[in-house]
Amino acid sequence: MSRPESFNRMMTAAAKFQLNIAIILEAKAIEAVKSRHWICNRLNLSAYEDHAQQVKETMDVHDQLIELIDGLTKMESAIAKNITIILNQKEEEDMLGGGSGSGGGGMGDLFNLGGSFK
Repeated sequence: MSRPESFNRMMTAAAKFQLNIAIILEAKAIEAVKSRHWICNRLNLSAYEDHAQQVKETMDVHDQLIELIDGLTKMESAIAKNITIILNQKEEEDMLGGGSGSGGGGMGDLFNLGGSFK
């Protein structure tokens, strides 16, 4: 398999990965709306013994959501790092091979998050 074909397959896999992440996020958003309705309608002051118990339960829900968001953020950062590496290699090949300009399809600095990924 040639190098451009390999890059194309990697980018296609990354796109499919992103689609799956979008599907997960959509399902989580639907689940969050259902949870919000349930929490707002079912959990009130009478459901808890005291305010400390209510705060503890609320913090548990928030911790779960933060864990989910943190995991997805780490996964997205890793994908962006890999895509940046691929695009930078493609740009270097185009420059060395006398190709036309940026070579990244106009995405030369799209995933640069301010840090070096090399």
